[in-house]
Amino acid sequence: MSHKSFSIKIKNRIKPYNKTIEVDSDKSLSIRSFLIGSICENISTVTNVLESEDVKSTIEACKKLGVKIVKFSSGSYKIYGKGLGSLFAKKNTIINCFNSGTLARLLLGILSTTPNIKIMITGDSSLRKRSMKKLVQLMSEFGATFLPKNKFNFPLKIISTDMPIGINYSAGVSAQLKSAVILAGLNSYGNTKVIERTMSRDHTENLLKKNKKTINIKYDKKKIIEVYGKKSLEHFKLNISGDPSSSAFFSALTLLNKNSLLKIKNVGLNPTRIGFYKLLREQKAKIKFMNIKKDNNELRGDIVIKSCKLKPIISPAHFYPSTADEFPILFVLAGLTKGISVFKGIGDLVNKESNRIKEMQKVLGQVGIKTVSTKNELKIYGKGMVDASNKIIIIQKGIHDHRIHMASFVLALLTGSTTKLKGFDTVFTSSPSFLKIMKKLGAKFEIQR
Repeated sequence: MSHKSFSIKIKNRIKPYNKTIEVDSDKSLSIRSFLIGSICENISTVTNVLESEDVKSTIEACKKLGVKIVKFSSGSYKIYGKGLGSLFAKKNTIINCFNSGTLARLLLGILSTTPNIKIMITGDSSLRKRSMKKLVQLMSEFGATFLPKNKFNFPLKIISTDMPIGINYSAGVSAQLKSAVILAGLNSYGNTKVIERTMSRDHTENLLKKNKKTINIKYDKKKIIEVYGKKSLEHFKLNISGDPSSSAFFSALTLLNKNSLLKIKNVGLNPTRIGFYKLLREQKAKIKFMNIKKDNNELRGDIVIKSCKLKPIISPAHFYPSTADEFPILFVLAGLTKGISVFKGIGDLVNKESNRIKEMQKVLGQVGIKTVSTKNELKIYGKGMVDASNKIIIIQKGIHDHRIHMASFVLALLTGSTTKLKGFDTVFTSSPSFLKIMKKLGAKFEIQR
């Protein structure tokens, strides 16, 4: 999975543009399609897959568990499902999830209730720092065992249970934990019930929805997901839309780049994923959704963005689950908009690929933007469009966080600061076309190997 590390150097402001682009495919859906396809009956077909590092790690993991996956054209795959409870690996197999928290958590959900699993799960240096405590506790409720005891970081050995029993779970803001519980429930005896008070992304439920005997979703002030264990899953056909999180970075650039217009085609517009756009529309941002259609329970359409004057951003806590990936770029917009912006309920950002609050405070500080954070809140004292051509932004090696790098890239293009982003290759975990698209928009940068 390794590729050569490189740095990016930027020292020019971007000029106005009027362009139409397509962004990389949705990472969340790409990862889920392989994992769920592996435990369905028969052959599932997925097209327009994101061929990024995280998705390649997912395909490798599935193959190590005995799943046949065949690529038949660019971005198109057949997944030969083994059925529920049929994944298998030799004792002491090691599966490396590299940088992908989604893969790690969802895979452990599936494996916890798959009989005869005794394997090691690990990840890269960034993933090994992330606590898996809540996940380990939840999967232990189903009956799985994790070794060493009382250790909550990878590498971990998982010993699955042969007698998994469904659980009741009151979900928080993490879609990955919710998905892990749903996936573990699929092969458990009895029923698993997930009560969701705060909506988090629902791609897992959407992919499973047509299995009416398996999953039932009700709404009664809150969302109740019931999973009926031990029912086989039907194969599916899925064409994956563009990633709304990747789109956010190009959208932000356009909003603040004077006299610019951008159309992004075929983007996923799942309501649990578009908090970034809803929030900015509340601040009078010129963002429109067009040509909306539904495919496999997922909405998609085009996004049209026009540069405009923004108001300071006031982001209440309930925006967090539908905006988690976009906060780094929202912090950039806030820094370059006059007035005080406030982001509440963001405490969970410390457990992402990096501590996203702290890292973005460092980046904004380098161009002279003041920020004040408490455990669950960040205030940004926006200066408006600063000319930072006399300032330097540096991201040191060791920050393996694609969103921090992408947000810093946009900040550099808008302020003209001389910028060096080390280890920029981490962006390829989610957005392999990022630099190509930036070039198309007129960004000037230098790749240093």
